[in-house]
Amino acid sequence: MALIRYEPLNLLNQLQREVNRLFDTSRFGDEEGGHILADWTPAVDIKEESNQFIIHADLPGVNLQDIEVTLENGVLSLKGQRASATDETAEQYRRVERVRGTFLRRFSLPDVADAEKVSAKCRDGVLEVVVPKREAAQPRKIAIET
Repeated sequence: MALIRYEPLNLLNQLQREVNRLFDTSRFGDEEGGHILADWTPAVDIKEESNQFIIHADLPGVNLQDIEVTLENGVLSLKGQRASATDETAEQYRRVERVRGTFLRRFSLPDVADAEKVSAKCRDGVLEVVVPKREAAQPRKIAIET
């Protein structure tokens, strides 16, 4: 029996990848070559609080040393890889639905984000990235001269 990955929306995903490649080659790929580097995209939740943004990314089965969080020119990047769980031969599987390989997510941070104080931690397969906001300048009353 041949190994076939079950993907019910495979054609739609392929179309989306082709459109992304046409209009935005740097989104999930190598800027120089335009090659798509990501095999999958982790699901994320982004929460905004009064003093910070919190990003939760689902990364089950990804080793901590295989995750890279970078911040450059106002763009937060989550990059890494999920390897195969075992070295068993493919013929033993009846169905493979869990995606393996590299992932990449990029987020443009707003101007209020404090890039110097970004922190990240990972627990139970969930990566949490905290992006604090800069302290807002206090409004001041301006006297009007007569």
